[in-house]
Amino acid sequence: MKITKTLRNLAVAAAAMAILVAPAAVQAQSRDIVDTAVATGSFKTLAAALGAAGLVDTLKGNGPFTVFAPTDEAFAKLPAGTVENLLKPENKEQLIAVLTYHVVPGSVMASQVASLKEAKTVNGQSVGISLVNGAVMVNKSKVVTTDIKASNGVIHVIDTVMLPASH
Repeated sequence: MKITKTLRNLAVAAAAMAILVAPAAVQAQSRDIVDTAVATGSFKTLAAALGAAGLVDTLKGNGPFTVFAPTDEAFAKLPAGTVENLLKPENKEQLIAVLTYHVVPGSVMASQVASLKEAKTVNGQSVGISLVNGAVMVNKSKVVTTDIKASNGVIHVIDTVMLPASH
């Protein structure tokens, strides 16, 4: 009973948020995933990494893609020097592996993500998906914002950079 009431409250809150952000959502839908992320101002590190990896054109492509996008604050949580090291040209393949670990083929909305146990990423590895204390988790990353629609997919904002297992 308590879960039903919580879900109902979440649905009402989500509907209220949808009304408040509808004009921004309409504008975002005309932009691709990269332009949508850049426009928010919270993904400067991600944008720089996509550029260094040569993935900008891919994520501007037809898609659809679902991107679990770590914020600048998420990148800042990595050990000192990690981002700088990944951005070096000699580490491009490792950077590509990390970034493609955050992308799932297709457009998966939050309502679908919450019912999944895992999702196969573009890099070939799967990420675990769980519900912990009412929050959707992708591996150990908390999804903090969902369903940012773009013309070629959807972005879900996460609070931690996910690192794939080494091959």
